[in-house]
Amino acid sequence: MSSSAFPTPTNSQGIICAVSTTTIERPRQAGPGSGLGGDWRVIVRNDNHNTFDHVARTLASVLPNTTLEQGHAIAEQIHNTGQAIVWSGPRETAELYWQQLDSAGLTMAPLERS
Repeated sequence: MSSSAFPTPTNSQGIICAVSTTTIERPRQAGPGSGLGGDWRVIVRNDNHNTFDHVARTLASVLPNTTLEQGHAIAEQIHNTGQAIVWSGPRETAELYWQQLDSAGLTMAPLERS
């Protein structure tokens, strides 16, 4: 009998089985840190304390390439549907916009992965 700390693997008929110590690396489904890749949604929810003008001006001042007119259209959508996805993109940027909109008093949904 072997005195090894690890017994030799055998099958049910007592035949020694081959053991591989090779590590198989699977391809990544997302970027490093998994869970950070892909797009993230910044969602503003309707509330009873922010005015249309405040929401529109805040969106126009925080979100790139968003005009005051577009901000008013988004505010209307938020009012009519209860919420709107106002921006979608990389997580780090989404977190920045979410923080800025939240700090301005808008009612925010948690970040969502697209």
